[in-house]
Amino acid sequence: MSTASELLSPQLLARLERLELVSRKIFRGRMKGERRSRRKGQSVEFADFRNYVPGDDLRFIDWNTYARLERLFLKLFMEEEDLHFYAVIDASTSMDFGTPTKLQYAKQLAAALGFIGLVRGDRVRIETLGQSASQSTPVFRGRRSLWRMLDHFEGIQPGPAVSLAQGVKSFCLRNSGKGIVVLMSDLMDKSGYEGALRYLLAQDMDVYVVHVLSAEELEPDVKGDLRLIDCEDGDVAEITVTGPLMKRYKQTLAAFVGSARDFCSRRGMTYLLAKNEVPVEDLVTGYLRQRGLVR
Repeated sequence: MSTASELLSPQLLARLERLELVSRKIFRGRMKGERRSRRKGQSVEFADFRNYVPGDDLRFIDWNTYARLERLFLKLFMEEEDLHFYAVIDASTSMDFGTPTKLQYAKQLAAALGFIGLVRGDRVRIETLGQSASQSTPVFRGRRSLWRMLDHFEGIQPGPAVSLAQGVKSFCLRNSGKGIVVLMSDLMDKSGYEGALRYLLAQDMDVYVVHVLSAEELEPDVKGDLRLIDCEDGDVAEITVTGPLMKRYKQTLAAFVGSARDFCSRRGMTYLLAKNEVPVEDLVTGYLRQRGLVR
């Protein structure tokens, strides 16, 4: 119950239950779900007609239209399908920073989006960077899987540093299904984030990059002489905080954010800067709704 209340409050669940995940691409689901496909198939809801061609199922011929026009037309119906939804969480040491920590914020966002998928009958998988290619995570499906999914989040803790590229590559090797993938990371990797995002592009998925940063990183409240230690590789830097230094820091941070946004937009990925001080409810029902991930 403590994990549930930390990640998904009853008020948040009530709002999320009315939403659904939306893909901008057409994927063929394995099982019947609760979403309307843009493909035409078989169901009880009529969608359109098309001309009959030899080999079509005679059961779907509209004989009333044939009686009037003496031409054969086939009835088409809306098909319902399920969807793969992958929430990929960066659990590196740098994510264990801020109040709440960036990792906790990412977990809450993943839980919210995962719940939306469960309600709609989608296949939900929660992944963390750092898993080996041979490790598999359970697939959650249906509302009854909510508690199993929340239990899974308890096991996601800050772990050893792994490069973004290697972590995403392992994810791609483990998962070949098409669908929506949401990467939640601070993108802080000394070797860069570009290689990791290129791996996701190669999967031909509907990719969302949620760039999680803390208020302490965006507006650091520091002064004086400081000794900074990199939490991932132990590098040490001694600095004296001055006005010009803070100005340069903010310019560098703005360039970092702008570069990531441009990289994603040029390649058809959706980028979103998520600040840990913005409630997850506002992020999902506001920003992500505007960008088309939920409706």
